[in-house]
Amino acid sequence: MAFKQELKTIIQLAWPLLIAQITQTLMGVSDTVMAGRYSATDMAAVAIGFGFTFPILVFIQGITLALPPMISRFNGSKQIDKVANATQQMIWLALTISVFALLFSLVFEPLLDLVNMDAQLREISVDYIQYVLYSMPAFAVYQALRNYCEGLSITKPSMLIMVIGLLVNIPANYILIYGKFGLPELGGAGCGIATGLVFCAMLFTTWLYTLKSSKLAKFNLYQKIYSPRLTDMVASFKLGLPIALTILFEVTLFAAVPILLAPFGPTIVASHQIALNFSALMFMIPLSIGITTSIRIGFLLGEQNPRQAKLAIKCAFTLGFCTSAFAALTTVILRVPISQLYSIDPLVIDLASSLLLFAAMFQFSDAIQVISGHALRGYKDTAAMFYLSFISYWGVGMTIGCILGLTDWIVPKMAAAGFWIGFISGLTTAAVLLGLRLKYIQKQEHILG
Repeated sequence: MAFKQELKTIIQLAWPLLIAQITQTLMGVSDTVMAGRYSATDMAAVAIGFGFTFPILVFIQGITLALPPMISRFNGSKQIDKVANATQQMIWLALTISVFALLFSLVFEPLLDLVNMDAQLREISVDYIQYVLYSMPAFAVYQALRNYCEGLSITKPSMLIMVIGLLVNIPANYILIYGKFGLPELGGAGCGIATGLVFCAMLFTTWLYTLKSSKLAKFNLYQKIYSPRLTDMVASFKLGLPIALTILFEVTLFAAVPILLAPFGPTIVASHQIALNFSALMFMIPLSIGITTSIRIGFLLGEQNPRQAKLAIKCAFTLGFCTSAFAALTTVILRVPISQLYSIDPLVIDLASSLLLFAAMFQFSDAIQVISGHALRGYKDTAAMFYLSFISYWGVGMTIGCILGLTDWIVPKMAAAGFWIGFISGLTTAAVLLGLRLKYIQKQEHILG
């Protein structure tokens, strides 16, 4: 009975997050699909531009992910008077980091010169990157406010606000890519402007919700403006940095590959991006379960209930295993129709559908590693994740990917397929190492409890 009740609680918290995460990913899917139908070069430019900007977005998001375990513990231990200051300090911290992202917009172009690509591809990529970087402050504050809501187990607003973002993204893409209503035809670069508009729309709607919500009124987020406190910001940064770097190690493993594949031509990059885009969509299922697990553990530990926290993790893994089986089966059966949604180029479709077979293979290890990682965040055990993730994603994953994809050392160059074998190797290593670390922390917490 306790298992069923805890599973029900996790599902109730997770499903709005799942819709929110899927909707967020659909924004990237719409960028890829709409740019791809404009031209393969524009799709490749969006992929390369995404490879440059996504790690920065993820770093900011990772820092703000330190907020949910903090305020969920405050909520669980009835220290609600501490929530507002913790949230505002996170907003100040996220804004500070976003300023450095703006400065990066002044210096990133020389980095693109290190990549061998044709002039048109480079020009579109530069424009896309510039437009996204300009919107970083809006993204930073939005992420802090979103994690404020989710940390207090209020997850439905994230779902609704993401839907609003998607409703802004699709028509904005169409208008800016194809130059409708008298605007210039920007192609893939228009996706960058559309992304910035989405961030602003989501920030406004999230702020409005947190201002007006009766569920959040008792936390008094806007009753007093807290000035930036260096000690609080440093403490949040220390907790958030390992989380951000852990996520960064994983996503850069994926985001760097389009850049490394650029010399193979737009067709290879486009087919890789299709497989990556759809696998990212499937990843949202275990990710939403993982986020819920982190929130739930923080709350239960705030209540001094480590035994129930352990049960919550067991429920999360059960749910993650079942959903991973569904994701793998879906990917295998529908790999060709999925590829056809993204492109009309027969060669791109053929290559993408073969890569989707690799994507199906890592569903189980991906679920284990992401749920384990978020569970560790709930326990505030973030430092070890930093080292384990680096070993897994870069020490194992990227090394194997580069050897198989770019060299003839073991087999003839496999291009994209070699990197996908690297993905599988890295994620499997992460699943084993993070799972073992979680078992150790659970034992320690149980002894202390």
